[in-house]
Amino acid sequence: RARALLQQLPPQDCDERYCPGLAEEEKRQLRAFSARRRREALGQGLACPVPGPCHGCPCKKCGRRLNKGDPGVSAARLGDQFWHPSCFSCHFCHQPLVDLIYFQQDGRIYCGRHHAELFRPRCASCDQLIFMEECIEAEGRRWHLEHFCCLECDAPLRGQRYVMKSGRPCCRGCFESLFAEPCQACGDPIGADSEEATHQGLHWHARASCFCCSLCRKPLRGQPLTSRRGRLFCSDTCSLGRDASSTASSDSSDSAFASAPSPDS
Repeated sequence: RARALLQQLPPQDCDERYCPGLAEEEKRQLRAFSARRRREALGQGLACPVPGPCHGCPCKKCGRRLNKGDPGVSAARLGDQFWHPSCFSCHFCHQPLVDLIYFQQDGRIYCGRHHAELFRPRCASCDQLIFMEECIEAEGRRWHLEHFCCLECDAPLRGQRYVMKSGRPCCRGCFESLFAEPCQACGDPIGADSEEATHQGLHWHARASCFCCSLCRKPLRGQPLTSRRGRLFCSDTCSLGRDASSTASSDSSDSAFASAPSPDS
């Protein structure tokens, strides 16, 4: 219950003591924002049997009728409406409202978290509402300017190139040293700026010198292919020819394939 309340009613949305680092103007805006929400939108549902005059009324959410004496929930800010207890949930996340605490907007009920996000963006790093005039938006999420940093080394990424990893930004250096997949052909990491080809969970540079037939070296990008023992082939003919060759020639082919020069060199 405590965890659900913290999720639905983030204390940093209404109390500046939970928001270290706010400038005075941001604190002022937070206080005004919180006071306005309490005044205009905050309420607590009342759990009670459906009274006689409301016999047969539809549940506000699911539309199924509520009969006299059925357990129901009413919300004073929304007039003579009733909900099944299980239907009294946030319009956005659909989670049941803990302790029946709700915020209303345009005839709908929300948990505190998602009601606040109707009006202010939330930082994906610190989980605080953003009251600054500027913020960073990437991958459908938003950050305070100073919080858009590499998930590994904390280097600021404002104005820098980055890669998203597990929903968080990562600088190119950390990505290539920690997360980049090795190419099955040349063995080099597939960097953030490199195009990648994948097949059956294995990875290659998408360039013609790496993603190609292991026997005839035909580029395979956009072409049908087959694989045997982690090797790629353009056809069954090449695949069978590769398997039928002697061990010595196979070793020679492997060596030639691994040491093939890249277009860059």
